[in-house]
Amino acid sequence: MTHFTKCLCLIILTGTGTSIFAQKIVYSEPERDDSRRMNFEIIGKFGGNYLVYKNPRNRDFICLYDNDMKQIGKVEMDYIPDDRLINVDFFPYNDFTYVIYQYQRKNVVYCMSVTIDGVGKKISEPVQLDSSHMGFAANNKIYSAITSEDKSKIAVFKINSRNKANYVVTTILFTDKLEMLKRTVFNISMDDRNDYLDEFYLDNDGDLVFAKYSRTNSDNIVKAAMLIKPAQSDSLRVNELKFEKNFLDEVHIKIDNNNKRYFLTSFYYKQRRGNVEGFYFYVWDKNAAQTVLENTIVFSDELRREARGESNTKSAFNDYFIRNIIVKKDGGFIIGSESFYTTSRFNSWNRWDYMYGNPFMSPYDYYYYSPYYSNLWWRSNYFRNTNQGVRSHADNVVILSFTKEGQLEWSNVIAKDQYDDDGDFRVSYQLMNTGGQLHFLFNQQEKRMLLLNDFSVTPDGQINRNPTLKNLEKGYEFMPKYGKQVSAKQVIMPCIYRNYICFAKLDYNQ
Repeated sequence: MTHFTKCLCLIILTGTGTSIFAQKIVYSEPERDDSRRMNFEIIGKFGGNYLVYKNPRNRDFICLYDNDMKQIGKVEMDYIPDDRLINVDFFPYNDFTYVIYQYQRKNVVYCMSVTIDGVGKKISEPVQLDSSHMGFAANNKIYSAITSEDKSKIAVFKINSRNKANYVVTTILFTDKLEMLKRTVFNISMDDRNDYLDEFYLDNDGDLVFAKYSRTNSDNIVKAAMLIKPAQSDSLRVNELKFEKNFLDEVHIKIDNNNKRYFLTSFYYKQRRGNVEGFYFYVWDKNAAQTVLENTIVFSDELRREARGESNTKSAFNDYFIRNIIVKKDGGFIIGSESFYTTSRFNSWNRWDYMYGNPFMSPYDYYYYSPYYSNLWWRSNYFRNTNQGVRSHADNVVILSFTKEGQLEWSNVIAKDQYDDDGDFRVSYQLMNTGGQLHFLFNQQEKRMLLLNDFSVTPDGQINRNPTLKNLEKGYEFMPKYGKQVSAKQVIMPCIYRNYICFAKLDYNQ
């Protein structure tokens, strides 16, 4: 098979007429074992090369691609034992990557770390970060690893929820040299059987922040709190949220490291399973150790009309999920949300139906029910809806910009209409932040072909539709939401070519 290095160079004029971008797309050649069932993860860019993790046929490899996406190296991860591999995470730095993986041997789960260089070769021996004795085979990951925005801190933690009324959380904080700074074990009282913990985040100081909330019968959130564990403390600070008689949907947290603030937001309702009214905001200032913002923003009728698609105005946002939160230098923030739902011959799915399985079953995973929450691995999700007569839809994207005080600056809508009958891997979008603009990359059906579209948003909220990017060969289908921005002007995006997975590099050079 010849190497697919077909390239497309387009001169793109943005809406201002002053910026010119040369876009170049290069495809990799799929290997024989790179089937659709293969797990993968895009690791990052090192020098002029790119690393991708692949897991074909239960073997683990680091693959190296050059600037033309030609594979120039393939290293088997023989340091991972043949025992039951549960999970692997990658934390790339300038010239090396930490591989943090966990596996089970007999009744013990080990959390290990190995350092690899810019070509994927091991440059350190495996180091044990922690271990846990289990009385069963662990199907889900026991340990979670997260990093701070500046990569100066790495945290590994586990949650023992055997006692449903009292979770035991173990956190281990490391430097960027994987030197342990603090190991903490603390308890979280889960007073109600409908109490859950949300995703964990780590700030540049090593402080851990997450949310605890209560749902009524697996629907709206009726009570919530932001929990903060300082890096060198053994105790938690609990900030109760006061949303009065309203109800919340998913809770999302974003750390603003520049301004030492934690930002929390959610869609809110005035009644259980009612219509989405707008956003709830909560902001905690670390330096002042106090709440500096807590209010709600109601969506205007004008915005609802733009966002509604085929919905009526009152229910315009009922199928929307928060996809992106971007913090601005001045403490303001931009929120991107997208309409997502499914239809079938039997019924339609919405956020209450848990199409992806009850997220509250596993005591060791995060408790998320958004269709956008998943591991970075592909994990064969393309089979999810096969043979079930289910069509996945991803429609309009709404982008709103707010000041530091939570006042709306501008809003805009990217109109799109996506669907997929073979899963949801070709719908939704990838966000690329080039500094001066935000690029939304997504597939759109045109004349029975999937064309990659590029919409850019300027700092003042203007939307520009750039010339459509076509697949260079028939049969190339992009999976935008599984892509990764690897530099200021580059995105690596997985594709499906025939029955194989390959990777495309998109260059935005001004």
